Amino acid sequence: MQADNKIFDDFAKFINGAAGTLAGVGREAEAGARSRAREWIGGLDFVSRDEFEVVKAMATAARDEADALRARLDALEAKSAGTTTTPPSSPATGV
Repeated sequence: MQADNKIFDDFAKFINGAAGTLAGVGREAEAGARSRAREWIGGLDFVSRDEFEVVKAMATAARDEADALRARLDALEAKSAGTTTTPPSSPATGV
């Protein structure tokens, strides 16, 4: 009986070792696949989410500024049209 227990113990150690080795191989394969995927995606000129959010915020700020300037220009043109009786100078002639 003692010999049977030794065989089972050795077999259990072998299976545990093999399972650990297979788990390590799996982790290594996953890391390699992730690395290759990052390299491939990096070559496609994709941007990260952080970069996208920064550019989106910049575009929103620029749009808000353009809207404010447009409103200011419209107000100045309306004021100018109400007080000026002579036509504005032509940009082509500069007169």
